[in-house]
Amino acid sequence: AGLHHMIWEILDNSVDEALAGFCNEISIFITEKNEIIIQDNGRGIPVDIHPKTGKTTLETIFNVLHAGGKFDESTYKVSGGLHGVGASVVNALSLYVEAIILRDEKIYHQKFSEGGTKATKIKEIGISDSNGSIIKFKPDPEIFKETIEFDFKVIQGKIKQLAFLNKKLKLNLYDQRTDKFISYIFEDGIKDYIKEINSGKEKVHDEIFYISNSSNDIEVEISIQYNETYDENVFSFCNNIFTSEGGSHEEGFKSSLIKSINSYVNNSKSFKGNKFTWDDLKEGIVSVISIKHRDPLYEGQTKAKLSNNDAKEAVSEVLNESFKDFLLKNPNDAKKIIEKILISQKARKAAQRAREDTRRKSAIDNFSLPGKLADCESKDIEECELYLVEGDSAGGSAKTGRNRRTQAILSLRGKVLNVEKVKQSKVFDNNEIQSIIAAVGIGVKKDINLKKLRYGKIIIMTDADVDGAHIRVLLLTFFYRYMKELILNGNVYIAQPPLYKIDAGKNNMDYAYNDMELEQLKEEKYNKLKYTIQRL
Repeated sequence: AGLHHMIWEILDNSVDEALAGFCNEISIFITEKNEIIIQDNGRGIPVDIHPKTGKTTLETIFNVLHAGGKFDESTYKVSGGLHGVGASVVNALSLYVEAIILRDEKIYHQKFSEGGTKATKIKEIGISDSNGSIIKFKPDPEIFKETIEFDFKVIQGKIKQLAFLNKKLKLNLYDQRTDKFISYIFEDGIKDYIKEINSGKEKVHDEIFYISNSSNDIEVEISIQYNETYDENVFSFCNNIFTSEGGSHEEGFKSSLIKSINSYVNNSKSFKGNKFTWDDLKEGIVSVISIKHRDPLYEGQTKAKLSNNDAKEAVSEVLNESFKDFLLKNPNDAKKIIEKILISQKARKAAQRAREDTRRKSAIDNFSLPGKLADCESKDIEECELYLVEGDSAGGSAKTGRNRRTQAILSLRGKVLNVEKVKQSKVFDNNEIQSIIAAVGIGVKKDINLKKLRYGKIIIMTDADVDGAHIRVLLLTFFYRYMKELILNGNVYIAQPPLYKIDAGKNNMDYAYNDMELEQLKEEKYNKLKYTIQRL
């Protein structure tokens, strides 16, 4: 991570030029010597004497901590630098740094080496009819002992995201080690980001909402589109930095979206009387929020959460009326969005009722356990196992052969519900699902409490045929969607029972796991014996 952060520090300076309106193309080269070259067509770093340091601005940027790239504060409204350490740290971590500056119709060169402790004097080396900065550096292998090999995919992911967040900015990446080249430019910026996230997914509505405006000197860009999944995908950024934990700008987005939709619904004949919360709105939403702020404040060490109150107000103000207008101008899309939200609300309320019912029952009280459950005697979770089997006949065989002290059997009748294709309300109305939830005892989704787990192992033991395999997949889907923590915690297992028992008496008995094994046993071992075959 630290290795690639060297690139980001220099890249941030070039992107700052783009944010200020002076640059529209940035190129990154990985050389065969594993150097990095970053070139932009901005104004070029100034080479005149810096008033505070008495050195050239170029040397100040590369040798003074926190000098950063904002060599002309008056032209920079915002900056993408998160840590603020800038180019000087890149210099300190490099064997050498070279700067070629194209500015004022001239070309200048300066080289720093030995962690920036040595520097050549800045030289004028030619004339130029264009402006820009070219920075080359090589990481010091004595500092980066593990590797100084740059990862093409890591850099590719970064520049693609930057291209989405800065529309019409062209970003190129050329790996001279492999002759691989890639280039990104997105005319519609974060609107194109939404298209990419939703590619391959069924959309609820065709028109993508997009707004770009400013409030209180904060630039705000928002794009929204719903898809038919149940996932919440809200991606927020401040000055091109991904705020993975959200923060004030996300809070403003959510409160404003709720307000806009409820206001629209309140004035609608078809949907009047409904009131939604974020829990209703979030299913299937895909949104990108990108703000540009002069003085962003972040919480915690990771700086992944924005805390500026004015960011909340700005996002709320920009989104509120604009999204309401979008709904009014696109009535068909509005209808589809509200219907999707209504379905989510009904499912949420049904799930809430089911959770309340579950809470009223004690998971360890036998009265709450399903009648089809043959429980075990032990209360030691580590040794207790719950076997999920198909039907009463399989349940009967399993009960006969089990260790009553540690092994519990739950018989499931018929095909288990495919939870991927039905609403949550149907899931919680299903008897077999209710039985599993009650037997396992931990609750579902947000209410899961692994401390209430009744069995250390949940073992799916379906028949060794096609139907059994289908039921196994359906059960795994249920656990993944509603009790994912069980899978992550290593509590879910699959048993592979035999399909046949072949018995010739006198201790001649074998099990076959499929038809091929059965035929092999009949031909090789039981060909001269009288035997019976039982399908298990």
